[in-house]
Amino acid sequence: MAFSRSALRRKLDTGAGTAQSDRMIAPPSKAAAAATVANHPVLQQLLARSYPAVMGVLNVTPDSFSDGGRFLAPDHALAQARRMIDEGADIIDVGAESTRPYGGRQAVPAEQEIERLRPLLADIVALGVPVSIDSMKSTVVAFALDNGAVIANDVWGLQRDAGMAELVAARNCPVIVMHNRDHVDPGLDIMKDIAAFFVRSLEIAAKAGVPAGNIVLDPGIGFGKNPEQSMTALARLDQLERFGLPVLVGASRKRFISSVEPSEPHQRLGGSIAAHLIAAQRGARIIRTHDVAETVQALRVASAIEEKR
Repeated sequence: MAFSRSALRRKLDTGAGTAQSDRMIAPPSKAAAAATVANHPVLQQLLARSYPAVMGVLNVTPDSFSDGGRFLAPDHALAQARRMIDEGADIIDVGAESTRPYGGRQAVPAEQEIERLRPLLADIVALGVPVSIDSMKSTVVAFALDNGAVIANDVWGLQRDAGMAELVAARNCPVIVMHNRDHVDPGLDIMKDIAAFFVRSLEIAAKAGVPAGNIVLDPGIGFGKNPEQSMTALARLDQLERFGLPVLVGASRKRFISSVEPSEPHQRLGGSIAAHLIAAQRGARIIRTHDVAETVQALRVASAIEEKR
């Protein structure tokens, strides 16, 4: 299944107004979940439960905003992957270049990303859960897929590397399409910008032959957004239902939490869980987090409580 340009525009025009308050606080309906496109078998398995799948963050970088340097050594990275799986992670998301949503990112060449991945990726894949590769470079994603990764996680939503869409189409792998901006614009209607970005990304995907059932959307909390815009994206997340695709949210330890309650990244567990529970209520089907055990527990308990309604 692929969306044509006209079909995408119709989806945007339908229900484009702000959701009513009662809908904003309600969990997504089973009918809405059933209507979500997810044809790839990996995604079907991940999205089969009533509560979101959990993606554990594994940064094998020296400069990530929250845990830079902690898991750069291969043995530390492998131990952390094992720990997250034991805690309930459904996916391990491995990144070898910091994307640092708040600026100050030190770009590295693809060869350096690959050298950081080479000594550890196969061992992480061997642990038995799906592995995604967090990279904006198609050559790095190709290396990771060749070595057992099964999901591409592109923080520029197929719009930065011209070869990314063709690669994920040729490999028939799931791809996470994240909204991003080079600069924050405080006057922007962030939901309109996210929607327009996704229309462009899906047009690129369709042209390359990427099936719609392989695509997951990510509003990019913290990326190209000020704290107010990040919170707006979470509050209005259910507006993305118009695309009919699964949504991933990664609000873990992000700076918008500190705008409400001043804190350092390692002090933002409570805010991260609050944001992720709201995201789940608004329809997120995958939650990306540094704190796997606590997030899994929160999502499972919330789901169990909802079942008693």
